[in-house]
Amino acid sequence: MQNFFFGNSALFLFLVFGLVGPDLGLGQSREELIRKNYTKQEFRIKVRDGVALHTVVFSPKDRTRDYPIMLNRTPYSCKPYGKQGFPTRIGPSRFMESERYIFVKQDVRGRWMSEGRYDNMRPHVVGDMAVDESSDTYDTISWLLNHLQNHNGKVGMWGISYPGFYTAAALPESHPALVAASPQAPIGDFFFDDFHHQGAYVQMYWMATSVFGYQHRGPTDVPWYQLAPVTETDAYKFYMDLGPLSNSKKYYGKDNFFWHQLVEHPNYDTFWKKRGIVQHLKNVHTNVMTVGGWFDAEDLYGPLNIYQAIEKNNPNTFNCLVMGPWSHGDWAKEEVSQVVGNIGFGENVSEFYQQEVEAPFFRHFLKGQGGKPKFEALVFDTGRKKWHKYANWPPKPSSTKTLSFSGKSLTFSGHDSSKNDYRQFTSDPADPVPYRKREDLKIRFTPRPYMTDDQRFASQRDDVLVFATDVLEQDVTLAGPITASLHVSTTGTAADWIVKLIDVYPESTPSDPRRAQIDLGGYQQMVRSEVLRGRFRNGFDKPEPFVAKQVAQLEVPLQDVFHTFKKGHRIMVHVQSTWFPLIDRNPQKYVPNIFKAVELDFQSAVHRVYFSKRFPSHLTLHVMNQ
Repeated sequence: MQNFFFGNSALFLFLVFGLVGPDLGLGQSREELIRKNYTKQEFRIKVRDGVALHTVVFSPKDRTRDYPIMLNRTPYSCKPYGKQGFPTRIGPSRFMESERYIFVKQDVRGRWMSEGRYDNMRPHVVGDMAVDESSDTYDTISWLLNHLQNHNGKVGMWGISYPGFYTAAALPESHPALVAASPQAPIGDFFFDDFHHQGAYVQMYWMATSVFGYQHRGPTDVPWYQLAPVTETDAYKFYMDLGPLSNSKKYYGKDNFFWHQLVEHPNYDTFWKKRGIVQHLKNVHTNVMTVGGWFDAEDLYGPLNIYQAIEKNNPNTFNCLVMGPWSHGDWAKEEVSQVVGNIGFGENVSEFYQQEVEAPFFRHFLKGQGGKPKFEALVFDTGRKKWHKYANWPPKPSSTKTLSFSGKSLTFSGHDSSKNDYRQFTSDPADPVPYRKREDLKIRFTPRPYMTDDQRFASQRDDVLVFATDVLEQDVTLAGPITASLHVSTTGTAADWIVKLIDVYPESTPSDPRRAQIDLGGYQQMVRSEVLRGRFRNGFDKPEPFVAKQVAQLEVPLQDVFHTFKKGHRIMVHVQSTWFPLIDRNPQKYVPNIFKAVELDFQSAVHRVYFSKRFPSHLTLHVMNQ
């Protein structure tokens, strides 16, 4: 397992993070072009506390003019190391590489060839001698400006996923020369991105704990960690056999500091709060373009909330948002067809972004060429499969509407029943609802393609409540945040609540010729989904049990969407309490810490969802005016 994932760094990045194209022949030609046009240098940059950060610089061989600096900081290695080792890419895209920049990549402190101790989502602190990701970036930029030749004094940053966080973390107290930054799929807060979603542990990230959980003993160019020795390929079977999360101790010992942080901090306490970057995005003077994917299973909270925080706190700063039909990092790929799971979203979508959006953004702010981007939000309608430019996000004009539960229906007309109507189901942790069809549940490093999965397999289960509109007589475009307000009860004292928004295709929908094996007739495409661990219904730092059989209200934020439900389609909603093994199983008996629950804590329970004038369960939507 270790050799499979780490034996070839380019292959590892493709399989795990999706950032490198699978065409190794194409990659080799890129490498040859980089060797031909760039000179590689390696430096050890000492920052203010004396820690040396390994830094790689690729400078254009053409010295007849000055170039901006493009910086990428990463925990995933600057491989290949050595002056003769050249990667298959050094910039955000081949378009920017061909334009010529001074590309700089750096191992963050505590990772690979850099010194120091690693800290996941290192907290931002204030003070001249304070050390955080902003100060490390500031000191790095100062060193680069003082020691590199043929630069024009301007610096840009970009990064995807964790490097996206490092880009966002550079914005508070930023270096004056940092004039353009693009956090892409950035982690905004570790309690809402990646390993947690709304208080629930994302168990499909369990395998990734090794990558972030071990300290290295000093600079190294080889992996100092290895994945858990898992030989089972069926994810459902493996995690059911594992049992409660407390059994993970046989895989993760005391030396895995990150696993123990997860276990010892099950609530949104000070430990997690101080690691969020969103609350620190004030006095930002850098021009920012935040990028994300509507189907990013890993970091959807981050880009949306980072954009909104910068917009709210920095009204005079150029700040724009790009959201496309991508899963995690797809916009950096070079594939012609853009496909997420079973659903295609068009041709050359990522190339359009790279050539017509990303490259011009940096070209304008770093080289003074071309005009400023003429949009606040460039967003892709995942129903109509078209790009749109708006001056605001959410766009105007739009109106807030309520989509109410009523029996098995969804209606925009509200609740008309004075009775405490409800539907109920039995939730059994011993038979949890799978998050994909059983045959698709494979061991994965991180979850990905389920974000557009056909939900017919779940609609057929007794422990999934299904609500749907009549066939739509006109298009309905949702643009902006969605919140599910539920009135619920349980015979237990704990429960999770999962809400899925689904686009139901007409039975007459023809198959996509490029994916003819996928039956789109009656396809139930998941558009958005989210979980709320019910103990956090009154605050993520205030866990509390349910009172058995007593009605409680809770809200499940589903994040933003931009999707048109076309005429002839239907809008469907699922409500369920297990989503395995994407989300860990809730014992359904309240325990102080689910990470420490044992087998005897798990019990079956009957859950109810109410809908009436008194208990109006509904979705709050932002609907574009027709």
